[in-house]
Amino acid sequence: MSIVQSENLTHYFGDKLIFKEINFRLLNMERVGLVGPNGAGKTTLLQILSGRLLPDSGTISWHPNVQIGFLEQHIELVEGVTILDYLKSAFQHLYDLENEMIRLTEAMSTSNSDELQKLLNRYSQIQDQLDINDFYSIESKIEDIAFGLGIHALGMERDVSELSGGQSTKLLLAKLLLSEPDVLLLDEPTNYLDYNHILWLKEYLINYKNSFILISHDTEFLNDVVNIIYHLEHKQLTRYIGNYKRFMEAYELRKHQVQIAYSRQQEEIQKLESYIQKNKARVSTSKQAKSREKKLLKMDRITQPDQTPFPRYSFKVSERPTSVIVETKAIEVGYNSPLLPSISFRLKRGEKAAIIGHNGIGKSTLLKTIIGEIAPLSGTVAFGQKVKPAYFAQEWNTALTLTPLEYIWSMNAKMSQKEIRQALARSGLKKDHIFQPLNSLSGGEQTKVRLCQLMLEESNWLILDEPTNHLDVQAKEVLSNALQQYEGSILLVSHEPDFYKDWCTHIWNLEEWMKE
Repeated sequence: MSIVQSENLTHYFGDKLIFKEINFRLLNMERVGLVGPNGAGKTTLLQILSGRLLPDSGTISWHPNVQIGFLEQHIELVEGVTILDYLKSAFQHLYDLENEMIRLTEAMSTSNSDELQKLLNRYSQIQDQLDINDFYSIESKIEDIAFGLGIHALGMERDVSELSGGQSTKLLLAKLLLSEPDVLLLDEPTNYLDYNHILWLKEYLINYKNSFILISHDTEFLNDVVNIIYHLEHKQLTRYIGNYKRFMEAYELRKHQVQIAYSRQQEEIQKLESYIQKNKARVSTSKQAKSREKKLLKMDRITQPDQTPFPRYSFKVSERPTSVIVETKAIEVGYNSPLLPSISFRLKRGEKAAIIGHNGIGKSTLLKTIIGEIAPLSGTVAFGQKVKPAYFAQEWNTALTLTPLEYIWSMNAKMSQKEIRQALARSGLKKDHIFQPLNSLSGGEQTKVRLCQLMLEESNWLILDEPTNHLDVQAKEVLSNALQQYEGSILLVSHEPDFYKDWCTHIWNLEEWMKE
């Protein structure tokens, strides 16, 4: 039995066709990985399934009484609510029942015998509801998920309005998991999670008792948690049984078969067209020519496989700096109080260091302190001569209405439009992407725009804070290779060891530094 079924879904963004007449179904206990290149429309499809967007045509039929849980990527949290209270709100209906029980208890003390029996009956109904929903284990559930996702370390009494974008996303995910909907719709849930928290989420989803649809570019994560793959590419959706590894094997075979079929059909079309052109005017062969012409018109033509743009990242050193890139002496980082013990380190020319540690420990704050975005609470940061840093921030203003072409041009006024467009193409962006507002692009497409600007900057030291968030598998591999070949220095924050393990010269674990 299908939990949800869609038929002939078609959706446009403005005049751009996102997908056309796609069909989708989800069965009970299916764990679906929704995959495809950046900008294919994966997030749009989830938003349509959740009811937040309406398709331009087609139908979606949900089984009655199905509870849907959708992980929002961006939501404004209201000031005055603590993290604990926000997580408790996942069970608000149960707390409302508990409050009703309290009111019933108070009413019993002044009621007559007839009223008392009604109150007792209602009290008993509520008690059954609370027992069925395991009400008295709520605090334990909240604690388990808060620890599992690294939220507890933020402080359960902390105001939610103080959280960063990444911390807010983790909080939204925690509340969604606590609500245990019949269908989870998860869009890049591993973004902003460190390695240990990803392992916890993986185990949670493996044991999840209901269905889910998951968008992720973490192939190892997908391999372990999904049993169905839906591949969205070239405006079409294709279903594969199995995990991501099995999908890739079947996909490569399918792609090869389509290319062969397309090539053979093109050969047949050329032969038919050539015969028609040579024989249509001859009386003796005109009948055969017309017969071939009818065959050509009736032919169901195979569309040439469209190649997804292949990014070609490359970062060059603008000038050779001195042997020491940056040196810190006893710096303390934080806002009102230190997040870490005082830190002293030196990064030399050509060294590539990855900074790791659990979320909230202070990795991003350390980078912002080094580049001067925030001042150290104490200690000093000194740069070597001729050092030119280029910074990729984890969080970015996605509300920009400029197009990628306008955005890159605004920071590189001396370049021609042709040069800007060529640079954007090297980043893996299609022609139609570069004329769309930045705030309408997917997270992966926005990251590619930012990487384009990073390639154009004159620098000899790259400071990168989670640059792989939202990137598809292909772009991630190309970026890793480009950073391996980069002749300058790198300071990197990343939760993906597979991304940096082949080229980082140093691993700086802040958790170990805190023990020293």
